[in-house]
Amino acid sequence: MRRQPQLRGGAVLDVCTGSGAIAIAAALAGARSVTAVDVSARSVLAARLNARLNGVAVEAVRGSLLDAVPGRRFDVIVSNPPYLPSSDYEIPARGPARHTEAGTTGRVLLDRLIDAAPAHLAPGGVLLVTHSGVNGEATTLEHMRAAGLEPAVAERRHGALGPLLAARAPQLEAKGLLAPGERSEEILVVAGAA
Repeated sequence: MRRQPQLRGGAVLDVCTGSGAIAIAAALAGARSVTAVDVSARSVLAARLNARLNGVAVEAVRGSLLDAVPGRRFDVIVSNPPYLPSSDYEIPARGPARHTEAGTTGRVLLDRLIDAAPAHLAPGGVLLVTHSGVNGEATTLEHMRAAGLEPAVAERRHGALGPLLAARAPQLEAKGLLAPGERSEEILVVAGAA
């Protein structure tokens, strides 16, 4: 039986927070505490400002993934990390591409996050990650199992490729990440329970 993430009264961490929208939603849903992490100083500032404008308490921290919260544990860790496959294995250090690009398979940040999550989840805690089916649903499920998490697809939506993926469809086909002629994708929310 899959455990439902406990937002109300729980400690929530939003990794790769961007504007802070997910962190703010968690605070509005009654989380006991909410921490938002992003490597971008502008994103951290935006999350702080947006939390204030929404009248909620969110601790916004600058740092790389879970390294930003050493020794801390959470009931729910959520993340919509950059997941677009690119031509480079390394992720960009700065600029707009840092918010979208994630190595040749789009999994660099996703895999790092899954590997680190068990040490930051409270007993019974849940990791929720969002990514495209182009990144490999089966790979994510197996990676979570290998990390000691119990995985399940919590949500699945099918639709047309977004503009960034559509623009690089020929390269994705060449890498075998997209079937020839395929111009749709599934967006997944995958849960990994501790």
